[in-house]
Amino acid sequence: MMATGEEIAPALQDSWVDFWLFRFFVNAAGYASIVVPGFLLIQYFKRRNYLETGRGICFPVIKSCVFGSEVKSVHQEDGSLAPRAEPTESSTAQQVFKLLFCAAGLQVSYLTWGVLQERVMTRTYGATETDPGEKFKDSQFLVFMNRILAFTAAGLYCALTKQPRHGAPMYKYSFASLSNILSSWCQYEALKYISFPTQVLAKASKVIPVMMMGKLVSRKSYEYWEYLTAALISVGISMFLLSSGPNRHASTVTTFSGVVLLAGYIIFDSFTSNWQDALFTYKMSPVQMMFGVNVFSCLFTVGSLLEQGALLESVRFMARHSEFMAHAVLLSVCSACGQLFIFCTINQFGAAVFTIIMTLRQAFAILLSCLIYGHSVTVVGGLGVAVVFMALFLRVYARSRMKKRSKKLPPGETPVQKV
Repeated sequence: MMATGEEIAPALQDSWVDFWLFRFFVNAAGYASIVVPGFLLIQYFKRRNYLETGRGICFPVIKSCVFGSEVKSVHQEDGSLAPRAEPTESSTAQQVFKLLFCAAGLQVSYLTWGVLQERVMTRTYGATETDPGEKFKDSQFLVFMNRILAFTAAGLYCALTKQPRHGAPMYKYSFASLSNILSSWCQYEALKYISFPTQVLAKASKVIPVMMMGKLVSRKSYEYWEYLTAALISVGISMFLLSSGPNRHASTVTTFSGVVLLAGYIIFDSFTSNWQDALFTYKMSPVQMMFGVNVFSCLFTVGSLLEQGALLESVRFMARHSEFMAHAVLLSVCSACGQLFIFCTINQFGAAVFTIIMTLRQAFAILLSCLIYGHSVTVVGGLGVAVVFMALFLRVYARSRMKKRSKKLPPGETPVQKV
């Protein structure tokens, strides 16, 4: 039986609505409806010289959002203003316990997050013998769920602990927030087209665009070993991606859309890290950064979801499938807890130890995904994975040696700043 024109039209419409590029532009239009008026207001207040002429109950809010206190301070390599607190009074056993606690918290948070992320984006809900079930399609709603909980956790942390006096204009967080939302959206969407192990390896390779973005945004320079490890990562990624044969499972076939989305994720994420690095020249703590970025992330995502009518649809999907509700909430909890464990680990043990833990987490994530969801990895692909992680560990080792050498430099000599 041939399909009629009336039957074909809705199918074509649904295919366009579900196409990732269409949704990307729709989401971007939603963000623009907030960004453009905000930009015009900022320009208006600056042209009016509102900082000197403004008065009234709105003055403190506008001053904080548009002007800030403009107090800057040189930040440390780990993103904080003061040197990392050295636990001089803690015993070795206490230090070991803290390290194991932080490592376990990071591994549990992000391994659970990775497994749930793949489950939510690639599997159906409500499937029975007679009903094939339905997939959840709106990645932006998951981004909103993650950000609202991270915003709450960061807000409570700032309220309960002493923080530096804030000096950055609030609107500057919006740039990092927007790129962070887009990178997270691309990350979720990419799982519809590529396997989770491929995504993890691609995320490991983001050191390359981060270096490129660092040269463009911050005009930073790099040592030879940084270029060497970046090249090794590229070789390992290529080995893994090119090892896919015709007999691989359909869910692990890398598609053009998946590659484009991964490239979008890496580009947006590279900008986020470099912009946040520039923002740390203001007097702020990492948790204040987390709070400021997530304030705008919640504003952008909820505004876009409401404009599209997608918020109610996602809530209805959640009401129809209690399993999805549990997964979405747990996904958000893991994301928020993971960020807090990141701050705790860097504060107590430094960035090198944190990088080693997270590198191990990526290896465990690939193994766990292959075991749970049946992804196959060829011998060449396995060698590619090994090359990537060897390069990452070499990078950590070389950086730690550089830091030790910089401490021994004579007064007046400083090493070249690194990303």
